[in-house]
Amino acid sequence: MKIHGLQKMTLLDYPGHVACTVFLGGCDFRCRFCHNYELVDGSAEPVMEEDELFDFLSKRRGILDGVCVTGGEPCLRPNLPDFIRKIKEMGYKVKLDTNGGNPDMVKELMDAGLVDYVAMDIKNSPAKYAMTAGLDKVDLERIGQTVSLLLEGRIDYEFRTTVVEQFHDEADFEEIGKWICGTSKYFLQQYVARDTVPDCSLEAPSRETIEKYINIVRRYVPTAEIRGV
Repeated sequence: MKIHGLQKMTLLDYPGHVACTVFLGGCDFRCRFCHNYELVDGSAEPVMEEDELFDFLSKRRGILDGVCVTGGEPCLRPNLPDFIRKIKEMGYKVKLDTNGGNPDMVKELMDAGLVDYVAMDIKNSPAKYAMTAGLDKVDLERIGQTVSLLLEGRIDYEFRTTVVEQFHDEADFEEIGKWICGTSKYFLQQYVARDTVPDCSLEAPSRETIEKYINIVRRYVPTAEIRGV
């Protein structure tokens, strides 16, 4: 496994844990608001081999208690279970970030007890999913399968949506709320413009707009929260 980035410590990425974040390259989505697009389009070179990562983790025992595996889209890697198993064997908890497009991999990881927390991005309402993901078509059935897997509640998880002014409206959050009804953790995150995103014309919605959206979602997910605004 080639590692495309490593944040050596974070207090934010894994709720309740001191963790590091491991970035893996490659993604099957092409979101125009992605902050890690160099991992998506392959322009970022690997920064280390996995042996170097495991050497780092061995030295951080007792300092870190979790590892976030993100991307890109980690679930595209067929050797992901073996990679995470090695991390777990070192005594770390593992959080997985995913777009939910590979429910078979998510299920394999859950069934094997290899992930402790999953954060799944809900890009938009079903009707606007492909557009928001930067694709002509998205297999919504597979996205829905991952949603259903997490709603089983076998492991800790969250759903989250990055809110972009040009992509989202009130009707979208009505549909999202219905889709994930039954969850206890759903977060709206404000898009933050950066020079590194593929489409620099995109804009962040106002705080007032996000508050309007969260009130819509709370009809279905009373515990939904705004994060980082």
